[in-house]
Amino acid sequence: MKEKLLKLAQITSVTGVLIGRLVSWLTLGMVVVVSVNVLSSWLFSVSSILASEAVTWMHSANFLLAAAYTLNRNDHVRVDVFYSKMNERMKAWVDFLGGIILLLPVSIFIFWASWSYVIQSWRIGESSAEAGGMPALFLLKGLLLVMPVLLVLEGLGQIIKNLAFIIQNEESMKEKR
Repeated sequence: MKEKLLKLAQITSVTGVLIGRLVSWLTLGMVVVVSVNVLSSWLFSVSSILASEAVTWMHSANFLLAAAYTLNRNDHVRVDVFYSKMNERMKAWVDFLGGIILLLPVSIFIFWASWSYVIQSWRIGESSAEAGGMPALFLLKGLLLVMPVLLVLEGLGQIIKNLAFIIQNEESMKEKR
């Protein structure tokens, strides 16, 4: 049973991990675009609104699309006083319950709360308010719906992994008795 659960968890995580690895390259893109924009401003007194907005877009995409990858790698910010002192069994319970009670509901709420905002942007074909800015702003806003979907998929994977660990741990404790 544990093997089937872990296989299912792996399947739910694949998309977020793949996308996270791909968008990590946006960080390099941001450095290059900012550097070129700063140098052209400094050397030629010319800067670009398009370049400035492109950096904002890359940063936004990186944040929104890499959130599930960060969760997968357990690199997310964790404010804990007790977690670090817990044994693996208790950590699995905290992560399992945290996924069910916090991660999934918050991700679903973000999707729900963003829906009309994103749909309206797509409906009007929203683009930058700045002259010479990035076109198709609605595409960037669409990522507000992609992020919670990726988090739900990764969250389900994490919940399944922790459940498998809890089940295995409970079975091994019964065998020892």
